[in-house]
Amino acid sequence: RGKGFALLAGFAAALELPEIACVAVVDADGQHDPAELPRLYAVYQEQQADLVIGSRTFAQENVPLRSRIGNLFTISLTSALLGVRISDTQSGYRLHSRRFAESIIQTIPGGRYETEMEILAKAVREGYAIASVPIRTIYEAGNPTSHFHRMRDSWRILSSLARAARRK
Repeated sequence: RGKGFALLAGFAAALELPEIACVAVVDADGQHDPAELPRLYAVYQEQQADLVIGSRTFAQENVPLRSRIGNLFTISLTSALLGVRISDTQSGYRLHSRRFAESIIQTIPGGRYETEMEILAKAVREGYAIASVPIRTIYEAGNPTSHFHRMRDSWRILSSLARAARRK
């Protein structure tokens, strides 16, 4: 049914365990190094953040041009529409506090890739603490494991951002 439904199901399953303080998500496309997770967790603890984003560096020479342009566009648009600059709005490497994850599963509908934008907009609109951690990103030629449909999913993400800006 899509990445968004999978995220919500994962949050719900994790939150069934009372000892869970936070929930991390890592995209399955191989772009993110799981060894970076302790850095996200350290920022979560130090800043008492509700959302920690593993922020990719787009200056690397091996970043595909379409990724560079697309991400810079959504970063700029998010900043203009939501009034806050997020260094990587499309990162699939995130850590969510328990209280934020509980609120997400109660209010965010499932979907595809736009669900992550809805989660980000919720964090901004509702005043959750957001932090970023620079991470190394692994780019494989053609990103063969990604299920992202450039036109359709980009449209859904932008539509979600526009809806969030109207609710602001």
